[in-house]
Amino acid sequence: MKKNLINPLLFGFIISLLSFFPTDGNAQDARTGFSRDTLMKAAREIITGNPYCALVTMDSTGQPQVRTMNPFPLGDEIVIWFATSRKSRKVKEIRNNPKVSVYYADHSNAKGYVNITGTAEIIDDKALLISKKREYWNGIPNWQDKFVLIKITPVALDVISYAKGIGGDPETNRSPVIIF
Repeated sequence: MKKNLINPLLFGFIISLLSFFPTDGNAQDARTGFSRDTLMKAAREIITGNPYCALVTMDSTGQPQVRTMNPFPLGDEIVIWFATSRKSRKVKEIRNNPKVSVYYADHSNAKGYVNITGTAEIIDDKALLISKKREYWNGIPNWQDKFVLIKITPVALDVISYAKGIGGDPETNRSPVIIF
């Protein structure tokens, strides 16, 4: 009898493990019914449609800290960039613990949300900062010396898109996840 119980458990464990590996762009995820490309397209639409997002860091006591951020426009890759004061709390928090989340949401227009969990890095590169300059920085004296960049490299991306019919698991409400 134990043999019959172990085989289904082992099979379930293997299937669960396989769900963490990304599929190619055209493969359909059996858990969600959506391809990686479909999920990425929905995520990109939500990200590019929101000028602001929330950046979540952890302070020295382990308490999450959330702040509204204005990310730079998304490039070809899902890599999130911000500029911030080099003396900000978030810079200290990221240097202490680079694990972060970035949350984009538009529920009022029935679009959905994207949550990116990833690794943050402080980039102190003046030439790169200047290349990303925003017009409203003109009013900030010596902005080139005051700002650093934050680069978020995704580890996983959760997406719910009401417009595309992408919802959570019917039993757990877990959103579809892309693992990078």
